[in-house]
Amino acid sequence: MKRHLLPLVTCAFCASLTFSATAQQTAVDYFESGITKSKANDFTGALQAFSMAITMNPENSASYYNRGLAKANLKDHRGAILDYDRAIELNGKDALAYLSRGVSKSRQDDHRGALLDFSRSIELNPDDPQAYYNRGLSRSRIEQYRGALADFNKTIELDPGNAQAYYVRGITKQKLEDFAGSLPDFTKVIDLTPKRAQAYAGRGISKTELNDFTGAVTDLNKAIELSPEDGESYFYRGYAKGKLEDYKGALPDYDKAIGLKADNYRAYYGRGFCKSKLGDQKGAVLDFNQAIEMNNVNATDAKLVYSGRINRATLDKLRDVVQERNKINELGTERAEAYFSRGISKNKQGDQKSAIIDLNKAIELSPTYAEAYFSRGLIKSAQGDQRAAIMDCNSAIKLNPRYAEVYYIRGIIKHSLGDENGGCLDLSKAGELGYNPSYKVISDYCN
Repeated sequence: MKRHLLPLVTCAFCASLTFSATAQQTAVDYFESGITKSKANDFTGALQAFSMAITMNPENSASYYNRGLAKANLKDHRGAILDYDRAIELNGKDALAYLSRGVSKSRQDDHRGALLDFSRSIELNPDDPQAYYNRGLSRSRIEQYRGALADFNKTIELDPGNAQAYYVRGITKQKLEDFAGSLPDFTKVIDLTPKRAQAYAGRGISKTELNDFTGAVTDLNKAIELSPEDGESYFYRGYAKGKLEDYKGALPDYDKAIGLKADNYRAYYGRGFCKSKLGDQKGAVLDFNQAIEMNNVNATDAKLVYSGRINRATLDKLRDVVQERNKINELGTERAEAYFSRGISKNKQGDQKSAIIDLNKAIELSPTYAEAYFSRGLIKSAQGDQRAAIMDCNSAIKLNPRYAEVYYIRGIIKHSLGDENGGCLDLSKAGELGYNPSYKVISDYCN
């Protein structure tokens, strides 16, 4: 059975870390401003403040650590990992830095890397229940369920009131097919948090595995009462009702499960079985067809140009919101600026071909014209020539390494072509340089 574990807990900001005596006062001011903004949930402002502190004092681990936390709260986990790396280089005994880096690695599905960080955090601080908890989650995600169980046991030993730890321990016991052992854990969660729908659902699922179908229906009724949009609870209640031969009662549960998750092929199978039992063989066959054909890997299209989660339409939408930073420049003797500006105007008129010719000429006359490379890259991307667009972005960045919008554009193009890691790192850099729309894209497509 598939029950999702709740998200990893994000570490609190560490304001207690202090600067060395030799740090400049202005760096301290920016650091303290970053802490204040972090506490106010202004993570974009905090990131900028910590960046200034780093510029003025690049050897202080606390600034990197806290900037990493700000990035993590903006869901920029790749960028956060880079900052935690630097914090650890400067202070290899910081258990929180290892813990936080592990959390961000886990968010990127690097569970083996996260496990190593959590283990190091435990070595440095063996009484931190959160480190055991997070290591248990990482172990469970790479199917090391017995190791995960040991970690959750330790979490509960150190923090016996942690309802979430009991819940994930119950889920882990289910994975180990210890359904009877999971029941007390789910019951404990209900005692600690009586309104927690997942605990009733978990206990109900275990009861179905133990053939206590009446008890399962009772628990799943409560789960649905507390969380009426949980499709899995409807599915399992339908299954339990079917086992009790209440086929008419099971049908609306399967209908609801399918309505909430249209690709739930197991629900089609269950509904088909009930329809067959009730004499609707035609309807049963239609449902069984869905159960057989749905999510068939052989039916997927193997040839994808835009293989990332950002498809062509999304790429166009994200690209077109970028405002080019074109300011009037003094016209040089080669008049490259005039070709550039005419190219921009032609593009706005929809004449992309002529615009490219003008931008080519601007670059020919002024090979260090970063804005011309960027604008040409934007047009090439709009024409569908993403590889050439990336090459122009590369040139623009080489000429101006702090050109935030170029990192953003290169990032979304890389992502759309399947290089999610490279794309998200570019988006992180764009945000770090001050292009804040990057963080919305990171939140939507990099996690």
